[in-house]
Amino acid sequence: MLNWRVILPFVLTGTIWGSTWFVITGQINGIPAAWSVFYRFALATPALFLVAFLTKRRLRLTRPEQMLAVLVGLFQFSGNFLFVYHAELYVTSGIVAMMFGLLMVPNALLAKVFIGERAQGRFWIGSAIAIVGVSLLLVHEWRANPDAGVVGGNVGLGIVLAMLGILAASFANVIQANPTGRGVPMVSLLAWAMLYGTIFDLGFAFVTAGPPPVPTAPSYWGGIVYLALIGSVVTFPLHYNLVREIGAGRTAYNSILTISVAMLISTLFEGYQWTALTASGMGLAVIGMVLALRSKQAR
Repeated sequence: MLNWRVILPFVLTGTIWGSTWFVITGQINGIPAAWSVFYRFALATPALFLVAFLTKRRLRLTRPEQMLAVLVGLFQFSGNFLFVYHAELYVTSGIVAMMFGLLMVPNALLAKVFIGERAQGRFWIGSAIAIVGVSLLLVHEWRANPDAGVVGGNVGLGIVLAMLGILAASFANVIQANPTGRGVPMVSLLAWAMLYGTIFDLGFAFVTAGPPPVPTAPSYWGGIVYLALIGSVVTFPLHYNLVREIGAGRTAYNSILTISVAMLISTLFEGYQWTALTASGMGLAVIGMVLALRSKQAR
């Protein structure tokens, strides 16, 4: 764990992914979220194919592998990101990031259904504590926006969208771990999945948001480049190499760093207000996640 090959990618991925939640807010300010998702992956897709080519990964997939890539693309690079971008229209980025820290819960449930993996009882205890903590944060968010305190209102809608994004990401995570997915180089699978997701994003954006806008602000396109190249192309290979170095259980601790960075940035730049309720919620969420992740590591 103290090797630079572990520490460097661990810190880089946690910090970068923690910052992307806030960068997304600049992508949805006056620009349809669906088009921003498309622009991000339209740039990231060829770059990821280039990474696969330069690292000499197999790019030709069999028919079952291509079908898997289609499903991963639709759920990970379309459903997940479309829901996340729209959720951040209503809920601060740090809270959405905190909610995604609970991704391990649907991951465990779906893994039991699709690939027969089981989590220990301590995992569910830790997860329950984390859910209580995140719930306290959401209560604060709800109280801070009294005009949105009805189901279907702003905060309520943001929470629902974030939960749908979590489910989409979880489904993609689990299905790529099946025997077909394990037979494909990860970079190659992600490149093809991203291509299929980008095609769907393009169609969805046209149908829901009309013709593509052409933003002129340099900050917007700077954000696109950062999210596409740094937040997607750089981090995914680092993350999966980290999984191979120290295992999926220890790598999952990266989510704690990601959440901490996201909440810090939200505090500094989005004016997130800390109270006894939010501090307690953050503490419980982190403690619960650590307990749950330690249990998964011990499986």
